[in-house]
Amino acid sequence: MPGLILSAPSSGAGKTTVTLGLLRALTRRGIAVKAAKSGPDYIDPAFHAAATGGDCVNLDAWAMAPDRLRALAATDLPLIVEGAMGLFDGAPPDGKGAVADLARDLSLPVVLIVDAGRMAQSVAPLVAGFAGHDSRVRIGGAILNNVGSDRHERMLRRALDPVGVPVLGVFRRDATLAHPSRHLGLVQAVERDDLAAFLDRAADIAEASLDIPALLRLADRGAALPATDAVRIPPPAQRIAVARDVAFAFAYPHLLADWRAAGAELSFFSPLADDRVPDADFVYLPGGYPELHAGRIAAATRFLSSLRATTAAVFGECGGYMVLGRSLTDADGTAHAMAGLLDLTTSFAVRRRHLGYRTITARGGPVPGRWTAHEFHYATTTLERGEPLFDATDAEGTSLPPMGLRAGRAAGSFAHLIDRA
Repeated sequence: MPGLILSAPSSGAGKTTVTLGLLRALTRRGIAVKAAKSGPDYIDPAFHAAATGGDCVNLDAWAMAPDRLRALAATDLPLIVEGAMGLFDGAPPDGKGAVADLARDLSLPVVLIVDAGRMAQSVAPLVAGFAGHDSRVRIGGAILNNVGSDRHERMLRRALDPVGVPVLGVFRRDATLAHPSRHLGLVQAVERDDLAAFLDRAADIAEASLDIPALLRLADRGAALPATDAVRIPPPAQRIAVARDVAFAFAYPHLLADWRAAGAELSFFSPLADDRVPDADFVYLPGGYPELHAGRIAAATRFLSSLRATTAAVFGECGGYMVLGRSLTDADGTAHAMAGLLDLTTSFAVRRRHLGYRTITARGGPVPGRWTAHEFHYATTTLERGEPLFDATDAEGTSLPPMGLRAGRAAGSFAHLIDRA
């Protein structure tokens, strides 16, 4: 399988910028690629899809078995994977799910993106340490980011010469490549009016700064992997209605693809456009940023009344879960009435971060079984009353309080389902 992974020693090194520049540059050259993002991320994949015009798949080495990873990654095209956090950073206690695990599972070379803005000769022991840390993780090259001048670049290159890791590109310090962000990550791709211009700017810099032929040669040296047919997630119903707009954007592509592959019929609707819920057997409200649009959701009377009236099972994740509750209080302290299908109230007036992988087992409801999942939100639960939906443990196997609620045909929790456990 041809491909490579763009990783870094830590978060904030510029992985997303370099990845988007490379993806867009290859696409403009007419080179078809498959984009992927490691870990439980919804935001970066939308940028990847915009850069290539194709889908981006999530590859999660904590939540997915190796066969599942290989099935999702399988391609005859060059696979360009953007890593998450640092190369060896994963879940506690031992770093399981790190990008390094993905590199080992898929036998892909790693290109290390180094923020060299505040270093010179120290780049050498840094890169050498990563290259020698694990013989099963092959560092095929380095890209130096945030470089200040020609003189700075020469110092860095001279320092790296004895290390034996080739420099495959140098990105200069450039404020025009900064991404606006909010508490869960970057501002979503769909929210950026300047997205096309930004991607083309990143591609122009990638064309001038990266050794693209060398990167493609490195990708061609990815190991051949045996074909695998991983077990897919069965659909919860034959006809599935999925909320999709800027407030409900966090649905995993592999989940929807699994449902389609099993013959389910998917229809999409926009709560923010006050669409009625389509006729279906199952209604899925993914996560997103409902707190930023709580007033519009509360005023979407056709959406809310049809959600209350539907006879279908209704399932909400994170933001969708909050919308199923009685009210959602925004950051300004204003409470907005929601669907009222669950005895739940949430608030962003006082934020508290909840973050981590979860293994969850349904006590009942529309998504039975045992799942790997991820939780990441800043909402405070001010009321949560009723039958719990999931029993839960964290990444270390420590028991957590039950998660979510179920009442009649409605159910939900703050956990984002990733795969069957």
